[in-house]
Amino acid sequence: MYAIIENGGKQYKVSEGDVLKVEKLPQEVGAEVNFNVVMVSDDKGVKVGNDLKNAKVTAKVEAQDKFKKIIVFKYKAKKNERKKQGHRQPFTAVKIEKISL
Repeated sequence: MYAIIENGGKQYKVSEGDVLKVEKLPQEVGAEVNFNVVMVSDDKGVKVGNDLKNAKVTAKVEAQDKFKKIIVFKYKAKKNERKKQGHRQPFTAVKIEKISL
């Protein structure tokens, strides 16, 4: 059984037990989170739309962290104009506990 969930303008395919890195969430480590369910597939078939009124994906927050640093370098040719920046995007790691219909 797997589900497609939505978070932060992105969709993720998840199964029970998966650890997923999503956009930063305001919850503390150890808190429980519910996600919007877009689709569920199991041995009986695929469910979408009105079939998912009671569908729920429950996850537990594992960690709040930042991704590896990326370097952003901008320059204008022949103008001696250079700008170097680093960026670390924050994320929340969640473990999918249960997919229920």
